[in-house]
Amino acid sequence: MLKVFSFLKPYRFLVWVALFLMFMELIVELVQPLLLAKIIDDGIMNQDLDMVLKWGGIMLAISFLAFFSGIINSYYAADVSQSMGYDIRNALYHKIQTFTFRSLERFATSSLITRMTNDVAQIQNTVFMGLRIMLRAPLVVIGGMIMIMTVHLKIGLIFMIIIPCLLVLLSWVLKKGKMLFTDVQKKLDQINHIMRENLVGIRLIKAFVRREHEGRRFVKGNKDLMLHTITALRLMEVTMPLLLLVMNAGIMAVLWFGHITIEAGGATVGEVVAIVNYATRITSAFTLFSMIVVVFSRARASAERITDVLETKNEPRTLTKSEHQVNQGSIKFQHVSFRYSSSEHDILNDISFNVNHGETVAIMGATGSGKSTLFQLIPRLYEVNQGEIFIDGQRIEAYEEKALRESIGYVPQETFLFSGTIKDNLSWGNEQASLEEMINATKDAQIHEMIERLPNQYDTKIGQKGVNLSGGQKQRLSIARALIRKPKILLLDDSTSALDVKTEAKFLESLQSYSCTTLIITQKLSTAMMADQIVLMDEGKIIAKGDHQTLLKESQLYLTLYQSQHRRGATLHA
Repeated sequence: MLKVFSFLKPYRFLVWVALFLMFMELIVELVQPLLLAKIIDDGIMNQDLDMVLKWGGIMLAISFLAFFSGIINSYYAADVSQSMGYDIRNALYHKIQTFTFRSLERFATSSLITRMTNDVAQIQNTVFMGLRIMLRAPLVVIGGMIMIMTVHLKIGLIFMIIIPCLLVLLSWVLKKGKMLFTDVQKKLDQINHIMRENLVGIRLIKAFVRREHEGRRFVKGNKDLMLHTITALRLMEVTMPLLLLVMNAGIMAVLWFGHITIEAGGATVGEVVAIVNYATRITSAFTLFSMIVVVFSRARASAERITDVLETKNEPRTLTKSEHQVNQGSIKFQHVSFRYSSSEHDILNDISFNVNHGETVAIMGATGSGKSTLFQLIPRLYEVNQGEIFIDGQRIEAYEEKALRESIGYVPQETFLFSGTIKDNLSWGNEQASLEEMINATKDAQIHEMIERLPNQYDTKIGQKGVNLSGGQKQRLSIARALIRKPKILLLDDSTSALDVKTEAKFLESLQSYSCTTLIITQKLSTAMMADQIVLMDEGKIIAKGDHQTLLKESQLYLTLYQSQHRRGATLHA
């Protein structure tokens, strides 16, 4: 909680203004019963109209003061809560942007979205209510008790016994409520995860006629959320009738003993009316406690979830401020091993190979052999566990991350395009790129002619993830986005899989004009054969490397793969 509410510091002045105005309302609320007692004892009981008008006028004046204080307080409370929410969302966003891939593995995407939206909204709501009514309610209880004891000590002892017992009950409910609402937020994460999967995979769901299956998943998740929410709210709702029953019993006791005391001459009518008035106000404050406990319990759960993200520590990394630049793009892996934090076994085991400047290396291997993981180590998306990677003869840690990544063109296995125009997506590779540079990159990626046929050409809007483009078109746009960087190192993670042989050959030929080192993950021998070097991987290890002719002679696995694809190609040709 302290971590999250530290975001209030920049708005301390506004918080104090809002609290001051809230105290103005509170003072008026606590003074009014005393004025009412004056009106009864000094005015009505003595039949003195002037006293009634005098104290009545004062009551009316301070009521207007409380009214305007409440309006201004609401304005400042809303300003503070919205500004604080804005800052928390910014902090969460920037923190997530600094996460290493290892840190991201801790949180599901849907959970991070929930924390940045629903959880922040819970905090905003709590801050607003805290500055508006949440602090006022307990202060009314405390202030009311003090005023009751001031008016008449003996009658007030009734509430001195009742109210502490009720506060202990509320404390227990608050603790229990925090646990229940933490479970509610987790169930909300789950339902958001199901919804996100369904929206992203809607085409696949329809193609496989799995709507009913996914519908059942959603109904189950939705029902779990409903049941957990009902359980949490039920505890809160059961608490309030009990509180009101005890408080109303106390008021009845005050009226009973007050009547006896008045007859004995130990109290005035005005004092008993004032005590009943204070008791009524305390009872009204207790009616707010149900809502306060719900809001505060949710806020505690949400604050812990937000703090969990903000205090997540990335793995130890060597952060360098260096003027080193990647000039050539030569790469050397030296006894590199790596494993994911969630894995018990190495994904890469003792990887060693060299790539000279300007060479093209094809990396082949079965699914799960560690090819994509190897790629992610080069831009330092992950840190190696053992061994070292060198670029241009310098250890990779010697380069500043920004400079290193700006020298790399990376086309991931899963093509991702952003909503916006084609030009917007190409600009991701180089914000300063001119239209001419974009055209050159798309020509080399073999996508320019398709763009020219579109109604708005480079200003054509594409849906999120490129939903209105074919697989091959998305791949070629992603390649163009990487080429426009004029990278020193180009990483193509199975990014030509959707291209036909002719288009792929043209693209690979166009790469010859780029002064960069190229690594291609591929399953196509036609692609591998054009490379200067082929690295064959299996179960995280390099089992063979060399050019096409060398591997045909030295690797039985490569020979078998070649014969298999050669026969399949011959059959298709026939």
